[in-house]
Amino acid sequence: MGKEKDDIFRNSADKIEKREISEELQESYLDYAMSVIVSRALPDVRDGLKPVHRRILYSMFESGFTHGNKFHKSANVVGEVLGKYHPHGDASVYDALARMAQDFSLRYPMVEGQGNWGSIDGDGPAAMRYTEARLSLIAEELLKDLDKDTIDFQENYDGTKKEPKVLPAKIPYLLINGTSGIAVGMATNIPPHNLSEVCDATNHLIEHPDATTTDLLGFVKGPDFPTGGIIYNKKAIGEAYSTGRGSITVRAATEIQERKSGQFDIIVSEIPYMVNKSELLEKIAELVQDKKIDGIKDIRDESDKDGLRVVIQLKSDSQPQKVLNNLFKHTDLQKDFHMNMLALVDGLQPQILSLKSVLENYIKHREVVVRRRCEFELRKAEARKHILEGLDIALSNIDAVIKVIKTSKSREEAHDSLMKKFKLSSIQADAILEMRLQTLVGLERQKIQDELKQKIKEINDLKAILKDAKKILKIVKDELNEVKEKFGDERRTKVMASAVGEFKEEDLVPAEENIFLMSQDGFIKRVQPTIVKAQHRGGKGVIGFETKEEDNIQHIFQANTHDNLLFFTKKGRVFQLKAYEIPMASRTSRGKSIFNFLELPQNEEIAAILTYNGKPTDLKNSHLVMLTKNGVIKKTSLDEFSAVRRSGLIAIKLKGNDELLWAKSVDDKDEIIILTANGQALRFKESELRAMGRNASGVTGIRLKKGDEVRGFDILKSGDEKTATLLVVMANGFGKRTSVKEYRLQKRSGQGTKTAKITDKTGKIASSQILMPDIKEVLVISKKGILIKTELESISEQSRVTQGVRIIKLEGGDEVAGIVCL
Repeated sequence: MGKEKDDIFRNSADKIEKREISEELQESYLDYAMSVIVSRALPDVRDGLKPVHRRILYSMFESGFTHGNKFHKSANVVGEVLGKYHPHGDASVYDALARMAQDFSLRYPMVEGQGNWGSIDGDGPAAMRYTEARLSLIAEELLKDLDKDTIDFQENYDGTKKEPKVLPAKIPYLLINGTSGIAVGMATNIPPHNLSEVCDATNHLIEHPDATTTDLLGFVKGPDFPTGGIIYNKKAIGEAYSTGRGSITVRAATEIQERKSGQFDIIVSEIPYMVNKSELLEKIAELVQDKKIDGIKDIRDESDKDGLRVVIQLKSDSQPQKVLNNLFKHTDLQKDFHMNMLALVDGLQPQILSLKSVLENYIKHREVVVRRRCEFELRKAEARKHILEGLDIALSNIDAVIKVIKTSKSREEAHDSLMKKFKLSSIQADAILEMRLQTLVGLERQKIQDELKQKIKEINDLKAILKDAKKILKIVKDELNEVKEKFGDERRTKVMASAVGEFKEEDLVPAEENIFLMSQDGFIKRVQPTIVKAQHRGGKGVIGFETKEEDNIQHIFQANTHDNLLFFTKKGRVFQLKAYEIPMASRTSRGKSIFNFLELPQNEEIAAILTYNGKPTDLKNSHLVMLTKNGVIKKTSLDEFSAVRRSGLIAIKLKGNDELLWAKSVDDKDEIIILTANGQALRFKESELRAMGRNASGVTGIRLKKGDEVRGFDILKSGDEKTATLLVVMANGFGKRTSVKEYRLQKRSGQGTKTAKITDKTGKIASSQILMPDIKEVLVISKKGILIKTELESISEQSRVTQGVRIIKLEGGDEVAGIVCL
């Protein structure tokens, strides 16, 4: 026994090879790394699949678990894959199978499932014994023509079966569903895309091989995630697709909605790809609890089978856009997708690929598949043609054939005799011997001859295709169009051209015209112009503002949500806001106090609001003109207001009991029209005003008679005199339009000319505005918040010394507060 052991050890020692440990470790590590890279972690650029996914799809196809058949237990699928092709753990196979069935993970699921397959909340699928699966219809396009020698097969792990090295892949899977994986020393992360866009880009590249990635981005707009969302910055997207790597910003689809109570909700309907909804809501709740985000009252998950819906209820004093910006900044409502288009080229070489390279490799693969399919079909057609030719010879000499067969002692003798006498091949002789008697019927003979003609034509067509590479590419293109027609759909992820950059609220607020209303007590809101339907002149209007007793509407104006607002107080100070910072509200709501937005002293009242687009520094040649109740006017460069502090700046120095009432922008060669409460109007050129600094007091604009005050102020643009009219509205709801040509040019500081017949019936002048022909409607609001919108054509054009017509019928004690022309 001892001797036998010694012999064993001696023989083993003879087989030991001495090596440097560093060389052995290096070689072993590289072997392991390449095994992980090629056989586990990275997809093949040709069919877009990793080995485990390829084996699952092939095994299901081979086992008959196709779309047209019934569902089968997932445990059965996993067992087939493990037993035949994938010698790894069952958990890894089932996880891969489950992911291919999840419509929130794959843009185009490859597996149809029954049962619980997990959720966007991070719930895992039920155990494999509970779920059932079969191939989806689109998955079968990956496997089509597998039996036509289109691809190479290799032995499975134990050499008992054959498995495909790559699938024929009629669909460009790598791009439409993307993939992610971590190998040794490298990783891949490819987003999903829209099938229609990828097919169009591939076809374009087939027709224009010299096309650049930039050209292809005219078709592929960017990733198209199954969970939707919004992606930003076309420039960054283009760079990522050109280099094969880059970062793409994805934001959730959100909407700010107002409740009946006047409070706001943030509605989340789509979240970024691969974000766990439950963890996202937990993170938001944690931030609220830690007071890192203010203004959130409650969070509700109202998601159901119809889609995702998360309601973030806001507090009454919160600013919705600011809350939303903080959510984007601190949670996965905004997330970067780090794209790294790494895939195996020719099944062996890992490469980072541009969009064009991915499509080129796919086209090359499809060319090979179509060529090999044509060659297979050609061989099959030629074999059938060969047999048909033999049958045709036999039928043409049927009597002689029958005689040979009858006189032969055995099948072998008949076989050899037929070959010698009619110069047939062995295959043709076998076909004749197996021919049924019914083939002798006239119709059957004709079928054979027709089939022979058809096979000859098919062979000629296939040979023509194989000789012409352009025809092969046309087939590739036609088949892509078939796939697009069958499975193409609309894009789910929106693409925004601009970059997100810093968290600017403009990126989230649509640029649109709004109406802004502000009461005497400082409650302000913005509303859509469409909330008030047009009425006939003289109507009673509708409620447009919930005012309390002794609180009247003081300001009404129109502005774009991206405009800047300068708020001038009666004491001559100026404050600044962006228009979108004023919350959107319903027609009847009271709005929010201006003290929520401006550091305004309690004893100051907003007198005038100026809107402008862009930065003051962009408008160095523009000026604003301020006008006081006592007729003092002042022109100052808008550039003086380039840095308005939160606590405000001095805009004009006032004297005595005077109050600032108006501020408007003015350009060179414009004209100014001032109206008084008692019906006087003065028109003069802006050039009569010299520009002054912010601390200046101004000069006399119009000389007022005792008891009179300024009620109207507007700017007539250069060249508009011929077509412009002046709308004058009186306190009791009367108004009229008068051609500006009726107001002669005068010198500044004059008393002006008569502009309206003021009576107890009409009341004093309340407001005025210069109109151009493109202005079609006027919105009038009373001090008690009643609104009316009417067409300007219904307000007749009259001479200066008239009282006008009734525009709005007001209740006792109510007066016109202001107008906005739309």
